Amino acid sequence: MSTSTSAILGLIFLGLANASVFLMFKLWGYPFDKETHKSEAPPSLMLLHRFIGYAYAILYVFMMWHMVPRLWNYQVELPPRTVAHLMLGITIGVLILVKIAILRFFRHFEESMPYIGTCLLICTYLLIGLSVPFTFREAALRTQTSAFSEEGIVRTRKLLENAGLPAEAPLDELASKRKLREGQHVLQRKCVVCHDLRTILVKPRTPPDWVRLVNRMAIKPMIGEPIHQEEEWTVSAYLIAITPDIQVSVREQRQEQMRADEAKTAVQTATVAMQAEAATDTAVVAYDAAEAKALFEDRCSQCHPITDVEDYPPRSEEETTELITRMIDIGLYLEEEEIELITRYINENYLVNE
Repeated sequence: MSTSTSAILGLIFLGLANASVFLMFKLWGYPFDKETHKSEAPPSLMLLHRFIGYAYAILYVFMMWHMVPRLWNYQVELPPRTVAHLMLGITIGVLILVKIAILRFFRHFEESMPYIGTCLLICTYLLIGLSVPFTFREAALRTQTSAFSEEGIVRTRKLLENAGLPAEAPLDELASKRKLREGQHVLQRKCVVCHDLRTILVKPRTPPDWVRLVNRMAIKPMIGEPIHQEEEWTVSAYLIAITPDIQVSVREQRQEQMRADEAKTAVQTATVAMQAEAATDTAVVAYDAAEAKALFEDRCSQCHPITDVEDYPPRSEEETTELITRMIDIGLYLEEEEIELITRYINENYLVNE
């Protein structure tokens, strides 16, 4: 079952859960005879609610039937999101069994049904929220990659000529959109048995390096289904095709790291400059308290309330430096002059001398 089909079924599953629970709330508003366990709700609504409940249970079994076996073909240690997804799926199954048992054998617990139904709805929302958004994001990213464009296919075809593939490998076919999709599926289904995708795609490689790497992995003893020779070719072609996108990602990460390193250096420089200013009693840069305050409030309020600094003020100039450095590490971008102004403003207005 493809990821897009799985996402569509997940949304239908969520729709059935909403319809079932809110219809149940309406039905429980009618008079109910506890002795005979009979409700005065319209039979048509009762039948509709039962039909939706059956459809929900059948769709649950269908999705689990397709998804549980996939766990055996996944990496040995499951990622946290997959574990949470699995736990919610098991919880929904248990709640469905309890609900059926009450309806069939333990009618004296029938008054607890609204609570069970509500728990099912909450678990369903959490389950779908952990999977469907990521599926749509993956689909969006897939359309943005240059690997499947006409230009990307032409580039991949040329690169395959010098990739070191065997003479019998059909290079023209491997560079087609269909084969690149097959290579993507091999990567997602088989390579993740032993590797996280983040470790596979952590850095770009040359075409011969990709071919040698895939071949080396394929001949190793595997936990799951082995990678056949044609699958080696297709996954190698796909990795070669997406290498430009990996290069862009790595370049952006490097630039972000360089900006962070420069910002850290600027923090240290600003601290030294202010210490020198205090020692020589000469101004390093023009300092305007109102401007510094406005800058501090604008930049620091982007991630947290200003009151956080008031509640947990730095106790030394070194702690101020560490505080600003930590904020830069998590994504705050500041120019060198801004770092000096904010550092001085915090030291003059929030520093707690012990």
